Amino acid sequence: MAVYKVTVATGDMVEAGTNNSISITLVGSQGESRQTTVSFLFLPGKEKSLSVHCKQDLGPIVLVRLHKWRLFLEDAWFCKDVRVTAPNGTLYRFPCYQWLEGVTTVEVREGSGKQLVDDQLQILKEHRRRELAARQEAYQWKNYAQGWPRCLSVGSILELDSNIQFSIVRATDFTGFLIFQGASHFLSGFQLRRTSWNSLDEMRTIFSRTQGRDIGRCLVCPPP
Repeated sequence: MAVYKVTVATGDMVEAGTNNSISITLVGSQGESRQTTVSFLFLPGKEKSLSVHCKQDLGPIVLVRLHKWRLFLEDAWFCKDVRVTAPNGTLYRFPCYQWLEGVTTVEVREGSGKQLVDDQLQILKEHRRRELAARQEAYQWKNYAQGWPRCLSVGSILELDSNIQFSIVRATDFTGFLIFQGASHFLSGFQLRRTSWNSLDEMRTIFSRTQGRDIGRCLVCPPP
């Protein structure tokens, strides 16, 4: 009997948790485990730990399958990552960072940054092929107008997969935060200064205290 210690982490966003059922299957180079229930309740920012018992050693763990099914109402779940500790103590990490919606199964590769030539196992080659096909389906392009760069073939971001929507929203929030911070540092540099600057080095010193050295260097020039 081989026992694997598994930890499943939920993202820390407000609605990342779920009350739907989540189970997991470990896939190794020498076999795979049975589907094992993780929990029926996940809270944002929390982790669930469990033991997966197998009749024999599975070899190096190369994939995990996350299975989601709803009991009554649909409740999407954002999985942060999965960590698996083998009987010999080897730790395998599976970064996920995606939403699971509806009744679905998601396969996640071990996060070791392998290239195509490194995929010796047929199961990994097949996983990469399916992943490529899914991306080609999700990211289709169209010509918005003659002479313009191509854009995504959707009417709005609401037509995109929820994981793509999440990336766009996060990028927008991050850009807005940078603009806000830049403006704050910019104004702070002017408001706190009662006399003219004598040199660029003096300006950099002022803005480093407000953590905006680079922004101040770009946005502010010494008064005449």
